[in-house]
Amino acid sequence: MKQGSNNDKKLYNVSMQGFRNEWKYRLPMTDLEIIQARLEALLSNDRHSDKHGGYGVHSLYFDDFFDSCAKENDGGTAERFKYRIRFYNTYEGYLKLERKEKLFGRCRKKASLLTEEQYEGIISGSAEEVFWNTEDPLIRQFCVDIMTKGFAPKAIVDYERIPFVEPLTNVRVTLDLNISASKEVDRFLDLDYLKIPLQKTGEHVLEVKFDELLPGYIKQAVTVPSMVQTAFSKYYFARNLIQSTGGL
Repeated sequence: MKQGSNNDKKLYNVSMQGFRNEWKYRLPMTDLEIIQARLEALLSNDRHSDKHGGYGVHSLYFDDFFDSCAKENDGGTAERFKYRIRFYNTYEGYLKLERKEKLFGRCRKKASLLTEEQYEGIISGSAEEVFWNTEDPLIRQFCVDIMTKGFAPKAIVDYERIPFVEPLTNVRVTLDLNISASKEVDRFLDLDYLKIPLQKTGEHVLEVKFDELLPGYIKQAVTVPSMVQTAFSKYYFARNLIQSTGGL
């Protein structure tokens, strides 16, 4: 191999540090029930799961003046990112700011805790004040992007998640059920917004996340006939749905 190729490979490996594979599949509930039964015999639910093995996920997604996050997803841009604020089940004062980055088909996530005061400042147009009153680098970066690129709330995405984990190999498999979207972003913390189903009745999403190698026994457990890997962005489909129903 030429020296230049070796250098390119090293640069690629450095740039991909922290990024994971994320495989997604749109499947009917009948297939997911088969996969869930297999996984329950092999893996554990993650520590946040309730007695039924899952939890509700509520995410508020942001985009800039030009809807770059949605458009880059549609165009398949190799390097892109998006911001969301998230909480689980009912709101109890716990919020998480996440920046999800994608590079050459792999993903990584940066996250920081967000206080309700910071959230209200961001939503009400006081991002500059939030910036000067925190040392958290992610929150500061988010505030800068709000002030310079016009990031603002665009859509809410809700679903029920049943998560399975394999800590030794850092594998995470999730079944995301009953995904819905809402344009009523000002009601995010209240959970009283109108929800529109994101997929046809009976269709849900399987996600498989891992570092370099997916153990064979897990791959076998999540495999059913006729499944096809897909690039399914909940935010992108939520924006399309909201637009098609006159929400934008």
